Amino acid sequence: MGEEQGGEGMTITESIRTVSEANRREHWAARHRRASNQKLMVAAALSGKKLPPLPAVITLTRIGKRRMDSDNLAGAFKAVRDQIARTYGVDDGDPRYTWQYAQKIGKQYGIEISIVPV
Repeated sequence: MGEEQGGEGMTITESIRTVSEANRREHWAARHRRASNQKLMVAAALSGKKLPPLPAVITLTRIGKRRMDSDNLAGAFKAVRDQIARTYGVDDGDPRYTWQYAQKIGKQYGIEISIVPV
């Protein structure tokens, strides 16, 4: 959808709908399909881009019609976070990442990925 670069940081906005994975009562295949699609969309959004160097603060912002509580918000970004780490080639638990989560109310669902080197 969109990209901004300022200094060495970057922000990408994509039309990806995130949902509370903890509260979903659905077949495992539906969850797997959603996670796979999210990973593909994030991989495509980051493809060919020069990622800011690590260490970095990565802020994942959910855009949706209603707010989520903080634990559901973090869980909703599991596949997105995994794909960002895969793109860097470093585990998402690496201490060089600082993960932050935010949310905005909007008419359309989406996410923003902001990566700022420290």
